[in-house]
Amino acid sequence: MRFEELDLNDDLLDALYDMRFETCTPIQELAIPKILAGHDLLASAQTGTGKTAAYLLPLLEKLARGGHAENKVNALILVPTRELAQQVDQLLEGFAYYSQVSWLAVSGGNDGVAFGQQQRAFEKGGDIIIATPGRLLSHLRFCDADLSGVDCLVLDEADRMLDIGFYDDIIEIISHLPKKRQTLMFSATFPADVEKLARTVLTNPAEVKIAVSKPADGITQGVYLLHDSQKIPLIMSLFADKSMGKTIIFSSSKEKVRELYQQLKRLKVSVAQMHSDLEQVDRTQVMLDFKNNKIKVLVATDVVSRGIDIDDIELVINFDAPTQAEDYVHRIGRTARAGAKGTGLTFVTPRDRMRFDKIEKFIEKTIERRPLPPEVAKLAELVEDVPASRGGAPKKFGGKKRFNGPKKRPSQN
Repeated sequence: MRFEELDLNDDLLDALYDMRFETCTPIQELAIPKILAGHDLLASAQTGTGKTAAYLLPLLEKLARGGHAENKVNALILVPTRELAQQVDQLLEGFAYYSQVSWLAVSGGNDGVAFGQQQRAFEKGGDIIIATPGRLLSHLRFCDADLSGVDCLVLDEADRMLDIGFYDDIIEIISHLPKKRQTLMFSATFPADVEKLARTVLTNPAEVKIAVSKPADGITQGVYLLHDSQKIPLIMSLFADKSMGKTIIFSSSKEKVRELYQQLKRLKVSVAQMHSDLEQVDRTQVMLDFKNNKIKVLVATDVVSRGIDIDDIELVINFDAPTQAEDYVHRIGRTARAGAKGTGLTFVTPRDRMRFDKIEKFIEKTIERRPLPPEVAKLAELVEDVPASRGGAPKKFGGKKRFNGPKKRPSQN
């Protein structure tokens, strides 16, 4: 379906033409008519499917039609991270280029001047507020921000917000909104807490489900079976000759990110770190330097696994195996973008094996096992290449000794 076939005004269509947006993605084709019809929406869609445009375009169309409260916030978009707030802000700038709409991204990590600007936006009534839950709560608790005019609430990447621990914050924010409103929820996955939130905030929602895509064909996938003690030595070995292209290394904790950053600096690798403890100005500069090739390697927590929009990343390394199979797709999907080629490598320890088995089942592919470099393999017993869900004779992999792992009771099989 082409955008001209949707019920969108000429200003929006002109902006879409300028941005080279011609054909709807599946999530846009299915969601936009339902949103324009006024339905609450529960949408299953991952990053990269065009979901942001799927809610921004109908929001802008509804604002253009009028009938909303004057000098009040009319639409609220909640997102999990500052980076995603910035990306929604940038996309909105393009879509709303010819429209008479005001908006502001409200997120933490800014100075007092920015906080004051955000406060004035609430007082004067910006049409659209894009906010992280923590920062928005600061305005609600300390500045008595007025959300009484909100007639549309968007929860973007709901699963990620709840992973971070924002469930209670979201419920508190919703208590400040009118009960009569339209609510749109987008989530890549639907664990129990997301389903609970959906039941709480949505009313007879229409549903749109877009199948989670598998890794692009241009991604060469590989796995190293190893022990925790071998992870950093393997990183040091991989980067020893400094021949790697632009790379993201994902780790599960800020502490690991800091350690990897320091280790790579000792190798004289052009490296930066990205995690939630950095000030916003520093995070913005890091991403700009990485995009402009001033930094070669970015070590990060999952704060950048969804939403990073850089086309020339050649390698993604999962230093820690993702907890969800969908997160694996998000992470390695940062490479091989725009038809390019790339590589995704994952470090899997014995305790990660169940997660890894789920990843292979999800992507319907056996990932290539890569041998550890000799200097890394000799540091520990080898890890068996055997699925966590079944026993049997394991296959030796990665060294000279066998690692049998903990014995399981029959009830755990």
